[in-house]
Amino acid sequence: MKIVIQRVQYSSVEIDGNINGKIDRGFMALVGFSKNDTLSIIDKMIDKMIHLRIFEDDQGKMNLSLLDVQGSILSISQFTLYADCKKGRRPGFSAAATPDTAIPLYEYFNQKIKEENIHIETGIFGADMKVSLLNDGPVTIILDSQEIC
Repeated sequence: MKIVIQRVQYSSVEIDGNINGKIDRGFMALVGFSKNDTLSIIDKMIDKMIHLRIFEDDQGKMNLSLLDVQGSILSISQFTLYADCKKGRRPGFSAAATPDTAIPLYEYFNQKIKEENIHIETGIFGADMKVSLLNDGPVTIILDSQEIC
């Protein structure tokens, strides 16, 4: 599992000309799943993400978590995080989970965040999405389950 987290002042996702999800302060999270991901891995990745201290405190130091600032998450499914660009000029995606596997994992991911009492908005799995954001900092963090779990 990979998550690209961008600390944002606001973010939204548009599908077919309509806003599907919109948040203010928090994370815009691009979320990708591999063939080998499990619910246990997702739990560990969520715990890591929501407790990362990447929001500034009163002294301007990154010392506060998403929970501390009562931030929101805009969750966007992103299979292209598993692009393999080693050969040729066209990326391969054989490491990414198939939709049959990834959709339930993505739904579980989003539900577990809700259970943490974090406001979450989402895109639609597999849709052509237009994501807008104002990156705050900019701060962008990449979480990879191969390194964390």
